Amino acid sequence: MLNNTKKMMIGVLSVSLVTLTACGENGTPEPTGYDCDDWDWDKETGTYYCDDDNSSYARSYYHGGAFYKSKNELKNSSSYQSYYSNYKSGIGSGTKGGFGG
Repeated sequence: MLNNTKKMMIGVLSVSLVTLTACGENGTPEPTGYDCDDWDWDKETGTYYCDDDNSSYARSYYHGGAFYKSKNELKNSSSYQSYYSNYKSGIGSGTKGGFGG
């Protein structure tokens, strides 16, 4: 019985590590299913950035299922503006409040 519990815990820990590896700093999973092999988390915008020069999305920002060719284009999007105000006031923004704030 102890051996089965040990195996189960190893499995749970393995899945947890894989999940953590595939997420950005805020726990948001990297975009999948797109022609980009190198996603970087952009802390300033709170979005992913395609850093794959061989991709058709190279140097594009990804937010809400859409790609933006520049940071300015992203920031001018109304859906991004709504998201950004919540991102900056939420966990990880450096503001006090919430748990441990």
